[in-house]
Amino acid sequence: MTDQKKAAVEAVENKEELIRKTADQIWNYAELSLREEQSADYYCRILEEEGFQVERGISGIKTAFSASFGSGSPRIGILAEYDALSGLSQKAGSTKQEEITPGGCGHGCGHNLLGAGSFGAALGVKAYLEKTGHPGTVILYGCPGEEGVASKAFMARDGVWKTLDAALSWHPEDVNEVRTGSSNSCIQIQYKFTGIASHAAGAPEKGRSALDAVELMNIGVQFLREHMSDRARIHYAITDAGGLSPNVVQPRASVLYMIRSNHVAEAVELKARVDRIAQGAALMTDTSVESSFIDGLADTVSNHTIETVLYQNFEELGVPSYTEEELAFADQLAATYEGNDAVPGFGAANDPAICEQVKELQEKAGHAMNSFLAPLYQGEAFSAGSTDVGDVSWLTPTAQIHVAAWPNGCPGHSWQNVSCDGTSIGRKAAVHAAKVLAASAVDLFENPQILTAAREEFEKQTSSGYICPIPEDAVATIPE
Repeated sequence: MTDQKKAAVEAVENKEELIRKTADQIWNYAELSLREEQSADYYCRILEEEGFQVERGISGIKTAFSASFGSGSPRIGILAEYDALSGLSQKAGSTKQEEITPGGCGHGCGHNLLGAGSFGAALGVKAYLEKTGHPGTVILYGCPGEEGVASKAFMARDGVWKTLDAALSWHPEDVNEVRTGSSNSCIQIQYKFTGIASHAAGAPEKGRSALDAVELMNIGVQFLREHMSDRARIHYAITDAGGLSPNVVQPRASVLYMIRSNHVAEAVELKARVDRIAQGAALMTDTSVESSFIDGLADTVSNHTIETVLYQNFEELGVPSYTEEELAFADQLAATYEGNDAVPGFGAANDPAICEQVKELQEKAGHAMNSFLAPLYQGEAFSAGSTDVGDVSWLTPTAQIHVAAWPNGCPGHSWQNVSCDGTSIGRKAAVHAAKVLAASAVDLFENPQILTAAREEFEKQTSSGYICPIPEDAVATIPE
């Protein structure tokens, strides 16, 4: 490891206690999308104390921020998230489901760790820039609402990511690996139907049921499923069924739709078809319908050049190590869910040879924690889930890593995740991610040829052009 990278990694180690404290503090806040006021304020305050220039409320989103250090090029962005999920309140370090607050929120996707690790990486890069005097800027972006608003896509619409030479990110997972491949794009729309109330028995002919319209819309979408891409997904939730009295013709009803497809252009087309189904349902029921845009995000674009840099640094730094107590906890937690014998990682899912290698590494590890680095895979890969990191990747070369923060096969958005995110296992993942990202960022600063190659690959991969799913007049809002 070069002296320059050592400076960055040592800075992360020197700030380890702050990184761990940050992960715990955000875990305790557990705030939902666009409501992360305490979390955002905490980050902005400590970043200012650490010497960063902080700008709050970027792209018109109150809980979004940027924190920069340095000047000039190259400009390297590091992405942070900190929103939680509803209904996942859970005691940390427990191997059984124990709510802290009944019906409360919890970090079921590990964003308390994600933000803390990215924050730590920014601290490491700052120390490198200070020590070497190298030109360049590191920018930590606070990106709220990944679970329900897709703030990075709003920032993409506003051109934020175009100013960067590269962007780096990470996510807690059950495996240590470099992420690759594409994901689904996603658009969320809320459809509100308005009808006419009347007595359902005494004067049904005078009523116009908004709930009928919602149900007919849902039926129409069921028939659409046969005629869309295999990789497309459509989900819905009835957010207002019109009331609790069955003897009243419901004058209002609303349904929230999530429309996914592998490429953002396809999702935009599919959304237009769903719009027409909603209009048809309104015609059939003699009601009216209005739609409200909630959020949208694009599919991810891989950058193998930067992925290779991330992997080389991951190899050099190794993976987190665990105490016997931590391993025992992970084994007990893994016994609470099905799928704990799965073979993890993008490579194992797409390459039989890598799958066999990972199986051998799992057996050697001997515990539910995957304490090994999965082989680098850079072939075709697809994830049916969605992330607004995709919008970043359409506007600047972007790459991500996964760091094991949960036992093998731990289900996403689960109480088990929340429990683990509040333990030393989760905190170790955040600190280790900070080291890998910081060391990789130093490589980008020190080796301009890497950024040149990454840009050439990016231009080829995105030659079709970015279609932003966010309308020009859309404002980031919380679904009703």
